[in-house]
Amino acid sequence: MDVNNPAIEITGLTKVYGENRALDGVDLTVPQGSVFGFLGPNGAGKTTTLRVLTGLAEPTSGSAKILGRDVTSADNDVRADIGFLPDVPGFYPWMTAAEFLRFAGGLFGLSGDALETRVEALLGLAGLTGVKQKVGGYSRGMKQRLGVAQALINSPKILMLDEPTSALDPIGRKEVLDMIGALAGRTTVFFSTHILSDVERVCDTVAILHKGQILTQAPIGELKERYGAQKLVLEVTSQSDSLATWFTSAPWCSSVEHTNGRGLTLTVSDIEAARVAVPAEVAARGLGLIRLEAGEVSLEEVFVDLVGGEQ
Repeated sequence: MDVNNPAIEITGLTKVYGENRALDGVDLTVPQGSVFGFLGPNGAGKTTTLRVLTGLAEPTSGSAKILGRDVTSADNDVRADIGFLPDVPGFYPWMTAAEFLRFAGGLFGLSGDALETRVEALLGLAGLTGVKQKVGGYSRGMKQRLGVAQALINSPKILMLDEPTSALDPIGRKEVLDMIGALAGRTTVFFSTHILSDVERVCDTVAILHKGQILTQAPIGELKERYGAQKLVLEVTSQSDSLATWFTSAPWCSSVEHTNGRGLTLTVSDIEAARVAVPAEVAARGLGLIRLEAGEVSLEEVFVDLVGGEQ
């Protein structure tokens, strides 16, 4: 794996359907080996991007490259490096998981001991080892895990997942996310979703797509620092309503939340000004400061700050 060359590189990508610009000048770089969250509300253009990358749709303009090769002129050698799970995967309900994986492997020319070894490893990864039930009787979570395993049968360098957890219950989501998390560092995962908590749990880098345009792209930690308001958590010796009121009126404080009888969480725009002012104001009211520390901004707060109420 050459980490210096991007797994996916998109430049000025536009896709127009009639009068609808599904993609409008998208620029995107996905590092090799990352678990990359492609985040956006429904209708943002995520599936269209995946369709272009997998060769299922032609771009109107711009370019998209997989491992340095343009997808519009790529042959099957490029597609052999891709594993893909669509948002609504299809299965043959009369097959077992092992039979389905053998069938998928055969499409890539795998056979014999190499195929059997791969099937057993992927059944283990999907938590389906020893399951003899036909796929038609699977839960949605089991089907999604089998779908991810199928997308890995060819040992792809890039795994593309389109909304893999959107229709799952909490247990099914956890199982699929655990499976995706286990792939970190083993292959590049391009994870398209509108569920922010899923991205925050398993992804290291994220891009936010809105109305066919990339609003931002960065490692999650950097994104929070760059766009999110910062949190300051404090606890005092006794609660004071006047203290909370004063914080609300401070120019660097946008909100105050009571977290317990003596605790406050402040959302601040200037963390350094807050660190100076908070102890001084607490002392001025004759209170003791038990705790003062930075709190973590959620990806949801960053997303709302960027996308706002325009969904």
